[in-house]
Amino acid sequence: MIGRKLSNAIRLTFSYLFLIVACICCLYPALWVILASFRPGRSLYSKTLLPEQFVFEHYTELFTSKSFLFGTWYWNTLKIATLSMIFGTLMVLLCGYALSRFRFKGRKTALSTLLILGMFPGFMSLIAIYILLKELNMLDTHLAMIIVYSFGAPLMGSFIAKGFFDTIPRSLDEAARIDGANNITIFVKIMLPLSRPMLAYAALTQFVGPWIDFIFARMVLRTRDKWTLAVGLYDQISSNQNSNFTLFAAAAVLIAVPISLLFIYLQRFLVEGLTAGASKG
Repeated sequence: MIGRKLSNAIRLTFSYLFLIVACICCLYPALWVILASFRPGRSLYSKTLLPEQFVFEHYTELFTSKSFLFGTWYWNTLKIATLSMIFGTLMVLLCGYALSRFRFKGRKTALSTLLILGMFPGFMSLIAIYILLKELNMLDTHLAMIIVYSFGAPLMGSFIAKGFFDTIPRSLDEAARIDGANNITIFVKIMLPLSRPMLAYAALTQFVGPWIDFIFARMVLRTRDKWTLAVGLYDQISSNQNSNFTLFAAAAVLIAVPISLLFIYLQRFLVEGLTAGASKG
């Protein structure tokens, strides 16, 4: 009995030590970047973790510099990510609802196709998307990015949305149809209020993707004032003539603000949406 208690205590101690080390490894780089954004000068290296003097000039320079269009890039990214989140979430929920509630010809084929396409990384289709956008004269436009992000969302989220809708009893649909409700009314007035966890999960994933995407934005956007944050910051830091790392750190902090706020606000729904959508039906 004593040996079992000792074994459990040792196992628990090592578990906590591992979690503490993992937290330090995850939080230390983020803390270093945050403190570096308040450090005077341009170098990211410092002998001490805390700055000797806290300054806010880097945050001011982001919005006042004529060569660093941070405000424009921030607005472009926020616009693309928000609209992609709205339309992409709607597409995911509609596809998941249709696959869950309707039985139609080609349903199993559609499920298999979504599963197979989801196995391939998205950048494999970049050449085809580039040629298509070029033929439609949509290169260097934000509309092209919103369309691609929105209509590509069901590839990743339809199966989780379907699993979530499968957990909602079909008796609710039948009762609504007896009262004269059609499919749109059932989806809007019954399914959406009951699918808040799935709505939160889909909205969060559809916002984060466009917000941090670099590869597709770099390929489509050519004009400097139409760039997103990822493209603009990469261009600024990749040049050998620009070594203002503290300014880059301040930009990184501001980039993390919307995602952090979304995670904090939607955290209570996120785990429930993931676990409920993981069931098979």
